[in-house]
Amino acid sequence: MHFQGIIVGAATFLIIGLCHPLVIKGEYYLGRKLNVLLAIGGIASAVSSVFIDNQVIATIMGALAFSLFWGIKEVYEQELRVKKGLFPMNPKRKDHYDRL
Repeated sequence: MHFQGIIVGAATFLIIGLCHPLVIKGEYYLGRKLNVLLAIGGIASAVSSVFIDNQVIATIMGALAFSLFWGIKEVYEQELRVKKGLFPMNPKRKDHYDRL
């Protein structure tokens, strides 16, 4: 039996599941500064996936890279969700939300 597909699927599921709260909490505390961290992590994951010989790990690193890149877009959408009142606003960043 070959379990590579199940392993990659489970890892991708976990990565996506972890990125969602990362964006929510990161936007709350860091705002758009989180995008820099997501971009660095995404680029590092993408580059590492090219140089890893193990196909399963390389695939997981690619999934991580593009989940982090997707997170950049989600930070902007999270700001709008906060503005609509769907998520709590960080009171220290109230001026930022007022400018949106």
